[in-house]
Amino acid sequence: MTKRMILPLLFGLIGCGILVSLGTWQVKRLAWKEATLSEIDARISAEPVALPVSFDREGDLYLPVEATGSFGADRIRVLVSQKKVGAGYRIISPFTTQGRTIMVDRGVIPIADDLPATPQGEVTVTGNLHWPNEVDSYTPEPDEARDIWFARDVDRMAAKLGTEPVLLILRAATPATLEITPLPVSRAGIPNDHLSYAITWFSLAGIWFGMTVFLLWRIRQRTV
Repeated sequence: MTKRMILPLLFGLIGCGILVSLGTWQVKRLAWKEATLSEIDARISAEPVALPVSFDREGDLYLPVEATGSFGADRIRVLVSQKKVGAGYRIISPFTTQGRTIMVDRGVIPIADDLPATPQGEVTVTGNLHWPNEVDSYTPEPDEARDIWFARDVDRMAAKLGTEPVLLILRAATPATLEITPLPVSRAGIPNDHLSYAITWFSLAGIWFGMTVFLLWRIRQRTV
C-alpha cells in the first residue's frame, strides 16, 4: 500500500463505519417502534372502563371507555379525506354522561350528505380517548361561515361546544346512527419508517465501500 492510498482508505473506512452505525441505530429504533405499536394495539383493544374522574393526556391516551348518556344538538364538522372513499366530514358532538359533558367523534358522513338528526334519549357509546395532534402552522382557521373545521383541535373544540377537553373516538353506539360511519382509533396513522431508513443507510454504506475500493484501485493503477 502506497502513502497515497492511506488517506482515501481512512476516509472510506470512517464513512462506512458512520453509515453502518446509522443503519444499526435504525434497526434498533425499528424494534422499539414495533414494540410500542404492539402496546398501542393491546391498549386500544382492551376491555372498556368507566370514564375516568380526571384525565391524563399521556396516561389515558387510547384508553377504552364505555359510557351511557345523551348527545347535545350542537356539533362540529371536521373535513377529512379517506383513501379510496374521498372527502367527508367527521361529526364531533357533545355527550353528557353522569353530569359531565365530553366530546364524541361519532365518525364520518359523505361530504354531500345532510347532517343526521341528533339521537334522542340515552345512548351507550364505546370508544377510545384521544387527543389528536393535527394542528400545525399550515392548518387553516375554522371556516365559521360554512361551519367547517380542518383539524381536530381538542381544546378549541371543547371551548366551542362547552365541554371538558376530552375526545372519545367512537367505536360503537347503541342505538347506532346508521348515517354516520365510525372511524375507530387505530395505529394506522402512526408512522413506522425505520426499516426503509435502515435499508437506505446500509445501501449508502455499500455504495461508499464500493467507491472506496474503486478509488483505491485507480490510485494503485496509477502507481504501477
